[in-house]
Amino acid sequence: MNSIPTLIAAAFAPVLMGLPAIVEAGPRSHPLNEDAALDLLERTLKRDHVYTHRISWDCISYGTEETTDAYFDFVLREIHNAKCGGAPEWMPVIDRYRVYRRSGKIERWQAIDDSWQRYDPTKIR
Repeated sequence: MNSIPTLIAAAFAPVLMGLPAIVEAGPRSHPLNEDAALDLLERTLKRDHVYTHRISWDCISYGTEETTDAYFDFVLREIHNAKCGGAPEWMPVIDRYRVYRRSGKIERWQAIDDSWQRYDPTKIR
């Protein structure tokens, strides 16, 4: 025979198991530092295969363009060298991204209208 505590535990188990995902989706208790923000950006771009068919990951460099209390702006550039090709004195910009410290939200800069747009990997490929 099932006891009341066992029935209650069984009823709430699915809810409790989903809590880590709910907690991670909310605001961060500790804001991202620059290294963590860049790591999040790189992991996200690789996970979504954003540049996989366009350029080797070994031929991309990252730089910080702006740092505020709210976000980090990063620029991605092509590396030009013997391995990657191209003129070594030239490192063209591939894209610019903004990573928010508290939420981890990522935005991509749109040169066409000089605005920041929500990160959407389907619009980058």
